Amino acid sequence: MQSVQEHRREAPTSVRCMVITVSDTRTPDTDKSGALMKELLEAAGHVIADYRIVKDEFGPIQELIRGAAANPDIEAVMLNGGTGIALRDTTYEAVRGVLDKEMPGFGEIFRYLSFAEDIGPAAILSRATAGVVGSTAVFSTPGSTGAVKLAMTRIIVPELGHVMREIYKDRR
Repeated sequence: MQSVQEHRREAPTSVRCMVITVSDTRTPDTDKSGALMKELLEAAGHVIADYRIVKDEFGPIQELIRGAAANPDIEAVMLNGGTGIALRDTTYEAVRGVLDKEMPGFGEIFRYLSFAEDIGPAAILSRATAGVVGSTAVFSTPGSTGAVKLAMTRIIVPELGHVMREIYKDRR
């Protein structure tokens, strides 16, 4: 059986990504979290194939994810925002509704790291989630820049190539 290190060596070093900020108020000029996602992905050698801001509405969020999954130029989707428990927060439900496969470990580890390193028991309020739609990886994080930085630097960027290797291994 191959080790995780061997899998990482076989993984793509560059992934074409779409960044989606879910917000009713942010604009490209005020979207610090989306900008941070793009910056961290590009610094790691990944490509930003598309970037959008969408209102926190179930249908439009799902439409963007489905469109990205159908686009051969996009391999991974990174969302930020709308993952809380307020009535208006619909990102979690929209994302889970389109996933073919879930990666529950992403949300579990994100909440653990948030608890241990940053916000303590308030981590239970986060509904970060991830999974796969077709052959497209999807990661959904809270919208704060601290949460985005934590998710991107500690989980997503280090594992993105490995995730794509696993998605593609049966499709080659």
